[in-house]
Amino acid sequence: MISDAIETTQCQQKDPVDLFHSGHFVKICAPMVRYSKLAFRTLVRKYSCDLCYTPMIIAEDFVKSVKARDSEFTTSKGDRPLIVQFAANEAQVLSDAARIVCPFADGIDLNCGCPQRWAMAEGYGACLINKPELVQDMVRHVRNQVENPRFSVSIKIRIHDDLKRTVDLCRKAEATGVSWITVHGRNVEERHQPVHYDAIKIIKQNMSIPIVANGDVKTLKDAENIHHMTGTDGVMVARGLLANPAMFAGYEETPLKCIQDWVDIALEHGTPFTCFHHHLMYMMERITSKQEKRVFNVLSSTSAVLDYLNDHYGV
Repeated sequence: MISDAIETTQCQQKDPVDLFHSGHFVKICAPMVRYSKLAFRTLVRKYSCDLCYTPMIIAEDFVKSVKARDSEFTTSKGDRPLIVQFAANEAQVLSDAARIVCPFADGIDLNCGCPQRWAMAEGYGACLINKPELVQDMVRHVRNQVENPRFSVSIKIRIHDDLKRTVDLCRKAEATGVSWITVHGRNVEERHQPVHYDAIKIIKQNMSIPIVANGDVKTLKDAENIHHMTGTDGVMVARGLLANPAMFAGYEETPLKCIQDWVDIALEHGTPFTCFHHHLMYMMERITSKQEKRVFNVLSSTSAVLDYLNDHYGV
């Protein structure tokens, strides 16, 4: 049984695929472990973010454990359109997880891009780009077992060194009914190397479903340039939004209004202090001096943070 907190959020299904036909590129908040939770999603939606993902959730734990469901997935009436990202390596498990969240979200995304060793050792994440038939099977199961035809099924991938393999994977996924594909333009071994936007462009040219570009987007201008460079239908941002949640609204750095909004939203949601504080550290990275950081970053209570913001910024 899913928790009462989630149960109250059931509302009319939206079709996120419609966003890709809206006439402008779709601005997307990436799935971020620890960070793309309800409070942060609520914040970025105030600043022109079109579509939000949950952090990655292990599908098997989610299906088996009520505790996992209650701690990993919270949402609210205004938290739409919403995509729930799952790590999975079994078709039936992913389908079961999709059916649980279907009344409370607009789609699920299969993580085929996480390069962390623990994930790949478990058969999750980026190792799936080498198993196109398994990806097809998982997508097919969700398509067959989730009754709502408006419920989207997407995948997020990294690229192969041999791009033909990536194009083949994408074509196979498309043939099985994937709604769109997000491409992080690095291979599994690459961490901070330049993003291969040329590879994303080639993938886009070979597909008829929407393609989303991901990787090293720090400003709205970056997003616009990548959209034009690759021809993709959307741009997904992770760290750029952490640093500036108002990025998609065109702000070059986090405005004080956004910091105030975060304080209000986080307190309203009962956000744990560590998460509340970490988000502020990211947001204020560009607007605080080294000396200020030394003080602010070691504050250890909500009241201390609120006092600091009030004294130094009038927030």
